[in-house]
Amino acid sequence: MFDKILIANRGEIACRIIRTAREMGVKTVAVYSDADAAALHVRQADQAVRLGPAPVADSYLRGDLIIQAALDTGAQAIHPGYGFLSENPDFVDAVVKAGLVFIGPSADAIRAMGLKDAAKALMVKAGVPVVPGYHGAGQDPDMLAKEADKIGYPVLIKAVAGGGGKGMRLVEAGANFRENLASAQAEAQTSFGNPAVLIEKYIQSPRHIEVQVFGDGTDAVHLFERDCSLQRRHQKVIEEAPAPGMTAEMRRAMGDAAVTAAKAIGYAGAGTIEFIVDGSDGLHADKFWFMEMNTRLQVEHPVTEAITGVDLVAWQLQVASGQGLPLAQDDLTITGHAFEARLYAEDVPAGFLPAIGTLAHLQFPDFARIDSGVVAGDTISPWYDPMIAKVTTHGPDRTTALKRLGLALDATQVAGTTTNVAFLAALSRHADFAQGRVDTGLIARDIDALTATTDPDPLDVAAAALCAGGLDAAPTAMTGFALWEPLARTVQLALGEDAFDAVIRFGAGQSCAVTSPYGTVSVAWINDQWRSAAQRLPLAVKHDAAVTVFGGASHSFDIIDPLDRAGSQASGDAVMAPMPGLIQDVAVTVGQTVAEGDRLVVLEAMKMEHVLRAPRDGVIAKLDVALGDQVVAGAELVTLEPEDAT
Repeated sequence: MFDKILIANRGEIACRIIRTAREMGVKTVAVYSDADAAALHVRQADQAVRLGPAPVADSYLRGDLIIQAALDTGAQAIHPGYGFLSENPDFVDAVVKAGLVFIGPSADAIRAMGLKDAAKALMVKAGVPVVPGYHGAGQDPDMLAKEADKIGYPVLIKAVAGGGGKGMRLVEAGANFRENLASAQAEAQTSFGNPAVLIEKYIQSPRHIEVQVFGDGTDAVHLFERDCSLQRRHQKVIEEAPAPGMTAEMRRAMGDAAVTAAKAIGYAGAGTIEFIVDGSDGLHADKFWFMEMNTRLQVEHPVTEAITGVDLVAWQLQVASGQGLPLAQDDLTITGHAFEARLYAEDVPAGFLPAIGTLAHLQFPDFARIDSGVVAGDTISPWYDPMIAKVTTHGPDRTTALKRLGLALDATQVAGTTTNVAFLAALSRHADFAQGRVDTGLIARDIDALTATTDPDPLDVAAAALCAGGLDAAPTAMTGFALWEPLARTVQLALGEDAFDAVIRFGAGQSCAVTSPYGTVSVAWINDQWRSAAQRLPLAVKHDAAVTVFGGASHSFDIIDPLDRAGSQASGDAVMAPMPGLIQDVAVTVGQTVAEGDRLVVLEAMKMEHVLRAPRDGVIAKLDVALGDQVVAGAELVTLEPEDAT
């Protein structure tokens, strides 16, 4: 076994690897960018080495600096985590050439599965079923359009390199093919440095089921399946293991196919074989097809660990250090059911836009497994993936595990940034999902219901008003003092665009009443807390110029300073950056006439491409950005001539 390893990653996966390494008596070395100098993984590791500035191209993608850091600190091996350099075969070659061990598959195995078209050809040769489509090298738009016509719409355009939904577009009609092709190729070039795409038949009622495999270079086993069908923008939201509705026959067929795929490339380490499954009429052993192989540990590996009792990171270290597979296939069993929800800093109603902010308050329940790379006080920056944590629950059966997930999400408290926790909680209680009736289109079909907001309870508003007014602590003898009548204090709050007054009137003793448009609540300070009758006011946390209340559903209220209410609003003629990011494309010029919905600017932020479109018909009056510019949130990018301009 190794004495020391370097972790070439950041955030929650780096912290997760550190945890297992520590349990195994292995020391760890962290690497970090300037943006991560005070990050949790840096604080937890035994040593830490600076790589460079915040951009990944100058830090976490600098394989040369990472290898040198391993050599300088005496690390014997490098664990890549997932993302960044984890599936870069040239990096693997460089690690081995430097005399170090790469904790993962060989460069040859990664190359074999790195390009989706070549991987599918290899799987066909190995006898693994693949989705009908075009996987050739030709990239001429006319030729690709003809191939799409042959396959039959709808089709998926997919980048041959990479994953995570990048460079992927669903095309439902031939008239939209060329625009989607250009967009997919541009995103693939930016994300992976390779614009090549393939085209596949789109399965109408698809389920995304993947099989966890593990090899030692000679033999391989599978650790059963995960269902990852709950997706938005082709990115996973909630994963579970095992897959609902799975039959013994199909599990055996999928497991055999996955092991065959792993053995075909002499695979060593943890990997995932992803299948697309036709779920229109239940699960059948002849209705699943190979999509791709992820030659690394997956984000959702905790659900597999929960049902098998296996520590996959420990297995990685054991196999990489020269040991064989810890268990044979017949020794692996499934116990219970598990779910994992990905908690992100993102604005779901705004189209899942990534968010930033400082985590003023962060608290998780103690009855769920939490994988996180941040703590209260840390900042979600625009430089990296905005994941806050993975929340995993396990139970003896699917119903129990899912109920525990809902309770865990209800008990998750985050203040300081917008999150998707309410959306995740709504998903956990979705009727079809609860019954196991799930496919990749569920979220899109029911997005309005899943993102519906509820008005705050009067208790929530009372808690917000008291906290905003600095009155959430024990009242003193002078708190409500006035010469002639009880003191009334007004706090101005806003929920979204709706501003309102909350009036706090103090009564006898340690009591008061809070009146707002949401109702009146009488409270008293009893046993070191504000209570209304037998009910305790929900927790409220003040941060910057806002207060977040964690009641039945969390609500964040802006605190309005009556002396500073004249905040300027950008003109309706301006298109602004919704978040900090890099200008990837400018599609218009000054003086150009555009129609509502036309593509104006493409902003790359938090590993995602955001197309900013014309809000109305008009003429471009001003361009404030150019290709390659780094912009801040709220920056004016494009200005249209006023509608009444002549």
